[in-house]
Order: sequence, then structure tokens, then C-alpha cells
Amino acid sequence: MSTSLRPMAALLLVALLGVGCSPAADETGGSGSTGSASRAKGVKFSQCMRDHGVKKFPDPDSSGALTVDEVANGSDVDTSSPTFDRALGACRDLQPAGFTGRARSAAQQKASLQFAQCIRDHGVKDFPDPDPDGPLIDTNRIPSANQEGGMSTLNAAMAACGKVYAGQLGLTP
Repeated sequence: MSTSLRPMAALLLVALLGVGCSPAADETGGSGSTGSASRAKGVKFSQCMRDHGVKKFPDPDSSGALTVDEVANGSDVDTSSPTFDRALGACRDLQPAGFTGRARSAAQQKASLQFAQCIRDHGVKDFPDPDPDGPLIDTNRIPSANQEGGMSTLNAAMAACGKVYAGQLGLTP
């Protein structure tokens, strides 16, 4: 694999691993809802979050899907801020199914902590231990990722540590 494709492969591996930590469709309670109804609820939730101080909170995609991982890693929203926490509490009744996901199992959390340590061992010293019900990687909580060369270092560490994480869970990377 060329060196230019390795960061993308690492991100893909982490994204695929994240799917294993997300609720399945039948666990979200949305089996009888249509895409437009889900989207409408997601839009109301997003507007509520903005109304409560999270000004850059994104709208859901066309299916209504929106997860805290997407918000934490795909936008400028600081999901660890007090404003975010207050807005989340105020808008909890409007949350789309599966927004906060579910807590990792004990084995998944153990693997997540080992993954975090591996990332730190590979040069990202400020990589935090993931919360059991939070995203595996939250670039908003990694100050060095926003510095010059920070994402390259993070991508290299993820390439090295993705196999460790997958191996701990019995997955083939």
C-alpha cells in the first residue's frame, strides 16, 4: 500500500471499528419511522442545540442520521464544552435515536484504553482515554491534532494502532 493511502486506510479502519460500537437499526427504536420523520426529528434536535448555544451544530443527513461521533469529528463543535452538555440536557427529548450511541462493553472499553495508550506511545502524547459512551477518537480533545503536522502524526499512530485495537476485539483489520 502506498504511503499516501495509509492515513485513509487507518481512518477507514477506525470508522469501521466505530460501527461495531454503534447501535444497530433495531436497537435505535426507529424501525417503524420513515426517513422523513427521522430527519424532521433530527432537524428539530439540531435547531434546539443551536438555540441553546451550540451555534455550529449541524443538521442531520437526508435520512435523519446524526451521531455524536459525526458531530465531534465532522464539525467545529466542541462536544466536551459545558455549553454542549447543557444544550444536550435541554434537548434530550428531541435526540435522534442512536445519537449518543451506547456504552462500550467491558471488552470494548479495555481495547479502547489499550488503543489510546498505543496512540500515545506512537507520538500523540495528549491523546485522551475515551469515555465508555463517547467516541473512540475525538479530535476536539487532542490539541496537538490542530498543530502543524499533528494530523499526520495522529494518522501514523492510528495506522500502527488500528491493528492492535482490532486484534483486542478479535477482528481482522
